[in-house]
Amino acid sequence: MVASSRPVDGHRYIGFLLLPGFSQLAFASALEPLRMANYLAGEHLYTWHLVSRTGVPAAASNGLTTAVDQSLEPMPALDLLLVCAGVEVQEHCDHATLAWLRRLAAYRVPLGALCTGGFVLARAGLLDGYRCTLHWEHISSLHEARRFPKVTFANELFVIDRDRYTCSGGIAPLDMLLHLIGREQGLTLAEAIAEEFIHERIRGVSDRQRNPLRLQLGHSHPKLEEVATLMEANLQEPLALDELAHYAVLSRRQLERLFQRHVGKPPLRYYLELRLARARLLLRQTHLPITEVALACGFVSPPHFTKCYHDHFGYSPSGERKGRRERQAEVSDTGLPDAETRGGETP
Repeated sequence: MVASSRPVDGHRYIGFLLLPGFSQLAFASALEPLRMANYLAGEHLYTWHLVSRTGVPAAASNGLTTAVDQSLEPMPALDLLLVCAGVEVQEHCDHATLAWLRRLAAYRVPLGALCTGGFVLARAGLLDGYRCTLHWEHISSLHEARRFPKVTFANELFVIDRDRYTCSGGIAPLDMLLHLIGREQGLTLAEAIAEEFIHERIRGVSDRQRNPLRLQLGHSHPKLEEVATLMEANLQEPLALDELAHYAVLSRRQLERLFQRHVGKPPLRYYLELRLARARLLLRQTHLPITEVALACGFVSPPHFTKCYHDHFGYSPSGERKGRRERQAEVSDTGLPDAETRGGETP
């Protein structure tokens, strides 16, 4: 089959490109709604087609392997292709994969991505001029590294922009697929699938990916969440404690008491840990010099940044970078060299 011969029998053909180290949870969260749609409707509404680069079973990040239907060739006829990726997505943007995705786009096949799969579409130049999303850990890194200036990244669970369907990781693909099923087959079926999966509501595009403080507290506290949001929005130029208190319409003492009571640490300590967590992501996911990482996370003195980083994580920023290189070397030893050495293309 070739992509230009679109199905005409009423079924929807959904393809999944499984890249090495893909997220099993994200993949299952997208596949299972299709299976349940067929089951509850009592008819074959959806067919799924699994693809890997060479046609061999694809290994997920948890070590489990999934059998696939074919390699990149011959090109299947699809109504939608979803790229499934994981943490080490940068290592799997090889020339053959990017060229294959561009050919699908030339045939006007709608394209999408789960978890970090949006990075692959962006590397192929297929998200230029689109809004999209991917896992929150990678969004901040791409912004700081100034990658893909023609792409608009949003911190939403999923984004549907014309013929591009992207969503973050975890169980967010479940919500995106339920949205698609509801649009194509009716909301009643989508809600029935959500009920079967004990999914209390179908989240929409307005839902954000994360609220770390609410998860830590186990409940909602509007003032604390407001301050935490301010902190996350001002990591490069941290706000003073008095400024945070002013914006939240609290006294400095009230703010300190709230954090100590509900978070178990002073607000400035929580703020510092947010900045260090962002620095760790940038060190792991970008090639920015350590000095630039320090500045991007609000540390004007590199020695102070190094000391804070070592005190919190137990090793220095340069040690973090060394660990990253060692992990990449392990990936290369499996016979999958990085994109730069095997002809990967950068838009």
